[in-house]
Amino acid sequence: MVAVVDSPKSHLSDRPGHLIRRLHQIHVAMFLEECAVYSLTPVQYAVMTVLAHQPGMDQISIASEAAIDRTNVADVLSRLEERGIVSRQISPADRRMKLAVLTDEGARITKDMEAAMQRAQDRFLAPLPADRRGEFMNLLADLVEANNAFSRAPAR
Repeated sequence: MVAVVDSPKSHLSDRPGHLIRRLHQIHVAMFLEECAVYSLTPVQYAVMTVLAHQPGMDQISIASEAAIDRTNVADVLSRLEERGIVSRQISPADRRMKLAVLTDEGARITKDMEAAMQRAQDRFLAPLPADRRGEFMNLLADLVEANNAFSRAPAR
């Protein structure tokens, strides 16, 4: 016979990590639905957004800025390069380093996707009363900032 643990924290719905994982799943699903025409993932769009604001970054800097594992950034950049969204050039300062920039097509897609991405964000937050959305975002930001050092890919 298997023992059943019935403590106040035994239910998954009582665990913040479980709820955060579920929220992430829901958000990704909404993003993919709103942005389906572009066939890009939230992580790919994050890299594109970083490059739209800071062109000519190296892989390590992109990883740090977007809080994505460096290995994953390499894969994302390769996929975006294959699609003609990103181009990479050898750094004039350090020939071992490649710098990434959005192509003209990549810049256009990044700009065009903004409305679809915003619809996903709005849908995601819509269940909260309008006057509590800012509070929710501030609490999320506080948790992320306070726990940043524990991440496998800490943000700057």
